[in-house]
Amino acid sequence: MGHPRKALRTTAVGVVSATLIAGTALGIAPAAQAAPAAVRFVDITGDGGTVLKANVVMPANADTTRAYPLIVLPTSWGLPQVEYLAQAQKLADSGYVVVSYNVRGFWQSGGEIEVAGPPDIADASKVIDWALANTPSDARNIGMAGVSYGAGISLLAAAHDKRVKAVASLSGWADLIDSIYSGRTQHAQAAALLNGAGQITGRPSAELQQIFKDFFASDLSKEQELIAWGKKRSPSTYVDRLNKNGAAILLANGWGDTIFPPNQYAEFYEQLTGPKRLEYRPGDHATAEVTGLFGLPNDVWTDTSRWFDHYLKGVDNGIDREQPVQLKSRSTGGYEGYPDWKSVGATRKKIALAGSTTIRANVNSGADGGIIFLSSILDQLAQLPPVASIPLLPRRYAAVWQSERSASAQRVRGTTKLHTTLTSTKESGTLVAYLYDVGPLGLGKLVSNAPYTFHGQTPGKPFGVDLELFSTAYDVPAGHRLALVVDTVDPLYIEHNPTGAQLTFSSPAADPSYVSVPLREQ
Repeated sequence: MGHPRKALRTTAVGVVSATLIAGTALGIAPAAQAAPAAVRFVDITGDGGTVLKANVVMPANADTTRAYPLIVLPTSWGLPQVEYLAQAQKLADSGYVVVSYNVRGFWQSGGEIEVAGPPDIADASKVIDWALANTPSDARNIGMAGVSYGAGISLLAAAHDKRVKAVASLSGWADLIDSIYSGRTQHAQAAALLNGAGQITGRPSAELQQIFKDFFASDLSKEQELIAWGKKRSPSTYVDRLNKNGAAILLANGWGDTIFPPNQYAEFYEQLTGPKRLEYRPGDHATAEVTGLFGLPNDVWTDTSRWFDHYLKGVDNGIDREQPVQLKSRSTGGYEGYPDWKSVGATRKKIALAGSTTIRANVNSGADGGIIFLSSILDQLAQLPPVASIPLLPRRYAAVWQSERSASAQRVRGTTKLHTTLTSTKESGTLVAYLYDVGPLGLGKLVSNAPYTFHGQTPGKPFGVDLELFSTAYDVPAGHRLALVVDTVDPLYIEHNPTGAQLTFSSPAADPSYVSVPLREQ
């Protein structure tokens, strides 16, 4: 994990502003709405006696002689218990008992922030216990849902409590390490945002404070401890339990999610054996769900309701007969259905990365992944991803390869893969790969990116690099090129390039370098 860099310091300066922006995007505003008439605010005793602040929304004129399906909603990171009131009212109106609770360590709930640790998982079961004892809830039909933090806790709870029959995990994570430490690289802006929001709205535990300290310090001696901490809090660790319990699982995420990138959800989805559905839409972390938190029409929440209606109420609404993988393109806005994830991007286009190219490290070439939240929201609302002038990128600091112009549109779907041979003058280093859609004037629009960090390599000795870029759905117009750009600095990530480092990319005859781009069949 190398040396801390100035990118982290720049990120930390803006974390409070970023937190406020993120809070608006994620739906703090619903707190200002008038509470539905049926809402009742309660205290629930969680694990170890910790008091959890919660609210209960009941169907109008609920008949206590009958049982209603129960839905439990843990709050998002840093948001108060009124976060889901608009959706809770809608669910209650359609015949559910809904209990939303503020997770421990945030706002008025007791305890400290455990980051979906064992106490958080135990809290979810305690909330279910309370609801069964104090509301007309049906113990045979229990669902959990949440956005972001609540999404991860819902999946973890379903793995540990077999009473949970259905889950809607919205903008959550399956693998915490692969989310904020992918490619062995710290996602600096994402982690700084989470840390800042936790400090402002909650009470981080001593363990969490040390985790963030070690994470930002880039202390390699702590790497395995950090990984073990993250795996313990990752639903993918417990996929066998989830499959055994058989809960119906809906996963929804944004293509541009800078907190929990989309790849880890797709890999997790493929491991699930029960009823399942995977949805991807344009946008950043939780921005696809946000209008639903205001009670406005929203595709994510509509599918969440349909999911629960079918698997908790037995409604024959057809959701189980639809293609289980649903993608919304960043370019066209239309939905596409697939039978499974491997059918996405059924064909691949290989672009040879010929020759030998050397770049110097420690300088941002001008190619980067943008700004957390802002860039992906612009792409979501106006189809304006981060851009770079490919001809003007300084070749001293950026390696550039381009395809020929395509005679027809290329519909990129899924995960682009980079394979190359790298030689470094230092034992450690970081590179960031970018895939661009390049128009006739050389302006490149960012299609995808991903970081890669190495340690312990022998200076001057070539080694292989295999890197998966973040999955996406993007249409490259006819007449445009695809370009792969590699540099060494991006404000989204902590880089580990020693001063004076140089990276050489080569393509040996016995092991050619290439980038493989997944395309939907025409």
